[in-house]
Amino acid sequence: MSSAAPSDKREVLPSNVTPLHYDLEVEPNFETFKFDGSVKIDLKVNEKDVDTVQLNLIDIEIHSAKIGSADAEVSFDKENQIAEFKFAEGTLSQENVRLDIVFTGILNDNMAGFYRAKYEDKLTGETKYMATTQMEPTDARRAFPCFDEPNLKATFDVTLISNDSLTHLSNMDVKTESVKDGKKITKFNTTPKMSTYLVAFIVAELKFVENKDFRIPVRVYATPGNEKDGQYAADLTAKTLAFFEKSFGIKYPLPKMDNVAVHEFSAGAMENWGLVTYRVVDLLLDEENSTLDRIQRVAEVVQHELAHQWFGNLVTMDWWEGLWLNEGFATWMSWYSCNAFQPEWKVWEQYVTDTLQHALALDSLRSSHPIEVPVKRADEINQIFDAISYSKGASLLRMISKWLGEDTFVKGVSEYLNKFKYGNAKTEDLWDSLSKASGKDVRKVMDIWTKKVGYPVITVTENGNEITFKQNRYLSTGDVKDDEDKTLYPVFLALASKDGIDSSLVLDEREKTIQLKDSRFFKVNGAQSGIYITSYSDDRWAKFGEQSNLLSVEDRTGLVADVKALSASGYTSTTNFLQLISKWNKEESFVVWDQIVNSISSLKSTWVFEPQDVKDALDNFTRELVSKKAHSLGWEFNASDSFATQRLKVTMFGTAAGAKDPKVEKVALDMFEKYISGNKKAIPALIKPIVFNIVARRGGVENYEKIFNIYNNPISNDEKLAALRTLGRFKESELLERTLGYLFDGTVLNQDIYIPMQGMRAHKEGIEALWKWVQTNWDEIAKRLPPGLSMLGSVVVISTSGFTSLKAVEEVKAFFEKKSTKGFDQSLAQSLDTITSKAQWINRDREIVEKYLEDNGYFE
Repeated sequence: MSSAAPSDKREVLPSNVTPLHYDLEVEPNFETFKFDGSVKIDLKVNEKDVDTVQLNLIDIEIHSAKIGSADAEVSFDKENQIAEFKFAEGTLSQENVRLDIVFTGILNDNMAGFYRAKYEDKLTGETKYMATTQMEPTDARRAFPCFDEPNLKATFDVTLISNDSLTHLSNMDVKTESVKDGKKITKFNTTPKMSTYLVAFIVAELKFVENKDFRIPVRVYATPGNEKDGQYAADLTAKTLAFFEKSFGIKYPLPKMDNVAVHEFSAGAMENWGLVTYRVVDLLLDEENSTLDRIQRVAEVVQHELAHQWFGNLVTMDWWEGLWLNEGFATWMSWYSCNAFQPEWKVWEQYVTDTLQHALALDSLRSSHPIEVPVKRADEINQIFDAISYSKGASLLRMISKWLGEDTFVKGVSEYLNKFKYGNAKTEDLWDSLSKASGKDVRKVMDIWTKKVGYPVITVTENGNEITFKQNRYLSTGDVKDDEDKTLYPVFLALASKDGIDSSLVLDEREKTIQLKDSRFFKVNGAQSGIYITSYSDDRWAKFGEQSNLLSVEDRTGLVADVKALSASGYTSTTNFLQLISKWNKEESFVVWDQIVNSISSLKSTWVFEPQDVKDALDNFTRELVSKKAHSLGWEFNASDSFATQRLKVTMFGTAAGAKDPKVEKVALDMFEKYISGNKKAIPALIKPIVFNIVARRGGVENYEKIFNIYNNPISNDEKLAALRTLGRFKESELLERTLGYLFDGTVLNQDIYIPMQGMRAHKEGIEALWKWVQTNWDEIAKRLPPGLSMLGSVVVISTSGFTSLKAVEEVKAFFEKKSTKGFDQSLAQSLDTITSKAQWINRDREIVEKYLEDNGYFE
């Protein structure tokens, strides 16, 4: 794809008028699930001879529309989600006019626009609803008629009306509140200039906890009974706001900061200015009963959303192809602050196993897209909320920050925010600010990375001390065509040797040869901050197996990830991967172990449809690798354990459990029986999901009932979701059917239907049952998860990408050929590429892997 499409190709509203200010009033009705509203929009008239105003709107009924005393004729273009208001000639002949619209909308259950979120009252057990918003990317038009484009910023006055027992929240603080005829009327102060996708308002029964350490009120709201678990996030919010104010040199500009836990929520969280909304499990935290992953997740999500208050909210992308800048930056910034607050988490080491691998995995597919991707229509936008925008975006910023230095990078960002505050900016504007701060030509280097799809594999050829580097496009299917291999990326080689890292080497041509003083030890991509994969000779891979003591944690992690990716795509033999990790069985870093385990899991999921004796041999290989360490570390967690020790214990216990280690299985089943019998301390919270999985593998209706009972009566949100995922892990067909039945009968919230699906994807019986169910229930799935939500794409990927054969590719294609794939065509293409890649890996290396397992005695 070429660089950003010219603006005249975008489907945008005409520019004859632009919005200056909205005065919005909304009253939800929890009986009819509708809402009454009125909006007065102050317009600047740019073309006085045009007598129409076009606005975005969908699923809204207009009762009246006027400018002064002139009524409009209203017509609708449903396909493009536009209403046209036609006025008598001369109505728009002044500099400014006010358009006054009265309307009714639907308080929908699709988690978009102004919608209803269902929950069970913790205190009374009755079903209740909260009315809340999710406007990004293009659903403000479901809540009120508006100019729903990010660069049409305006100020907003919001008024909410409901019965007087409910809490009202919006972006700003309360201006006035009164009760009239039993109805509460709350008027909020005027917002700064902002985009429609950041407008938010909530009407619900809520309680809050707060932190008073920051100069403005910081609160976490939740439905009654849940608010106590908000203190962790409230404390972190206050600390993070202060940290970002200092980092950016710009004060947080709003008078308060509210975080709200929303019961049905399609994303993880949404950065609405001053009123951030979250999926319950990503905000509320019961630390005693949560896994380390959950604690880290809540911390990262909160800091990600707070980074957006500056980057995205204060300065907003001009148009949606700049989304990556919003999301990539907030991701990078959350890690930057996490690293300052929690150095023991080693987030920059974890970045290699997590963010970088997500980016490399998706971008290795033919159906990937450039970071900066042309977006013309509203329904294309949700598809770019993916690992390219978030993870590759963040990885790119990581690469630049390493190149320029973190301090210089943050200084350049601060200059950019100051220059464009309350306005909109393009990607190039950030490059220019970073160039100014660093004295380097950032735009020249970054344009290639943002506007071209994919990344290279650097092939290293050795001839004594002479080393040649050659770059080619990398695809996980290993079948790059000549016309796909035209881009030459500016690659920072960052050559590590015994003398440290040489950061001066850049490969911006097809190949380059250099002389090394001593080639006994070297590694490309030192500290693993470049977005590429490096391919070495078999001899060099064997040497790495002996040189772990010379390699940093990031380098060891990167080598494991690279050799697995190279095995999967055919650049090297899977034997090199198996040999390297078997040599590193004395590894001490939890980060490296996480990557080893993730890579083994990737191999096992590719071999999931292979004969049982081969899968058993892979389990035997894994047990030999981890069991000794798992047993010596144990499964008791003490307050004195460091974060790293806890993480390592969890990883080793989980991997040994997954490989059917008999000692670990017995311990887990004993813990579970004690837990079910009433001893709620019997299973350490950190390994609870692992214990549940072992119970599911044991199978049986009785065990299923026990897990189902935990789902219905959990002691924490974390436990509830672990139990829900575990229900998909049972392999018996009648239990799989039962779990699938819960997805639509109200047992599982719409926002969570993918969670048991994740459990099913872990075994072949589940993969087959899930795909069959999706085909049978497709119409209902598409109705519940409209194409505008990225969740539909997620469900398609989870329910198809578990397959490993070219026959499955054809079957999936055939099913969707007859369906509209609007809103998830990219996700589907990526899933098909993933299956193809796995099919080719197994067809190529099936015998090689069996031979390795046989030669090393892993067959029983």
